[in-house]
Amino acid sequence: MNTIVERFKKIQFNISNLKPRKPVNIVAVSKTFTIDHIKPLIDFGHLHFGENKVQEAVSKWKEVKNQKNNINLHMIGKLQSNKAKVAIDTFDYIHSLDTQKLADVLSKFEKEKNKHLKYFIQVNVGQEIQKSGIPVRELDPFFDYCTKEKKLNVIGLMVIPPNDENTKKYFKIMNDLNNSIALNELSMGMSNDYSEAIKENATFVRIGSLIFGKRD
Repeated sequence: MNTIVERFKKIQFNISNLKPRKPVNIVAVSKTFTIDHIKPLIDFGHLHFGENKVQEAVSKWKEVKNQKNNINLHMIGKLQSNKAKVAIDTFDYIHSLDTQKLADVLSKFEKEKNKHLKYFIQVNVGQEIQKSGIPVRELDPFFDYCTKEKKLNVIGLMVIPPNDENTKKYFKIMNDLNNSIALNELSMGMSNDYSEAIKENATFVRIGSLIFGKRD
């Protein structure tokens, strides 16, 4: 069996041992890796893959998605509003909804293309200047704007917590926030901390290097 598939199955095994309260989806973060490198996992039947650049995703996945239309492509990087139109064509999930301007253009192109994606609102839980995401205090009005005015299908929140020893604390805050607006899905946890995220009810974990190996 291919090493990538073995690593993937090991993560699945680890997740099942955590006995999560809700089903957990592994988003295999395939950014920077070629389709040839990713192919064993596609052939294995895995359906959720994550990219962080629109153009890379288009060139890499267009043909694959034409052949296997049940594959779900996740935009996990920052999405510029000028790339929104192409993103609507390319992705099934967007994890980085974080401004009214972006909500406006996504809503506009969804109507134009008669397509409905699934969205996560990215929250800047650590109030980090260098990170994207809506501040916690603005979450409620922003959620209402996206769902009521713009009719976007927001299914959960997403976080990239500060890179410190308090990851657990931030995951708990995010779980509480998600519950406060009655959302079912929660995108948090990566290769180094997915177990802690799942203990706080993450339903989408974004795992790259543990599956595909180190990036160049």
